[in-house]
Amino acid sequence: TDVPAVGLLDPEGTDVVAMGTARGTVKRLRPDVLQRDEWEVIALEDGDRLVGFDRCTDGADLVFISSDAQLLRTPAAKVRPQGRGGGGIAGIKLGAQDAVIALGVTAPGTAAEVVTVTDGKDGLASVKVTPLAEYPQKGRATGGVRAHRFLTGESKLALAWVGVGPAKAGTQGGVARSLPTEYGSRDGSGVTLTQTIGTVGPNYAALTAQSAVSPDGEKLF
Repeated sequence: TDVPAVGLLDPEGTDVVAMGTARGTVKRLRPDVLQRDEWEVIALEDGDRLVGFDRCTDGADLVFISSDAQLLRTPAAKVRPQGRGGGGIAGIKLGAQDAVIALGVTAPGTAAEVVTVTDGKDGLASVKVTPLAEYPQKGRATGGVRAHRFLTGESKLALAWVGVGPAKAGTQGGVARSLPTEYGSRDGSGVTLTQTIGTVGPNYAALTAQSAVSPDGEKLF
């Protein structure tokens, strides 16, 4: 299949995992998967898709980032774990033309950071790295706070990532790109890019044997 994976699931694990969708739905999945080659992990509405998937304890924060540069940081304990067939509940409140582009799960006590990259026209895109601690916790199903102030020619975020840094960036082809070494302010603008960034993520040293989950909520392998 050409469907990309958005997260990893241990088929024999006992951890609760959280997932978020483009339309702002959130679900925490109980570890009750069946011993099959593939199974559904969330019931999605037509046109919706997964954007993030990770292990999630009650003490963690769920962090949504939308294309309109809104960030919602909300306690995971407010989302009761569901079984495989559950469709989730409202996570972040979105505008009519807005969509979630990233979901992060941050464990308590970790120094997480937020990376946002705009879609600037004529090459005038920008990038910003901000400590997650700058963003206050808000209640579930609210709009959150602004995470990136758009400059002239910028209209939305193209990429976003939340996790324990330092984050790594690159092109879609795998060429490394530099991120700002100094943190930006919570609702400030970014640093103008001189080179295109196509991906942002953690610096994985190694991956354990796990199973991939696709944007349509199906286990891949």
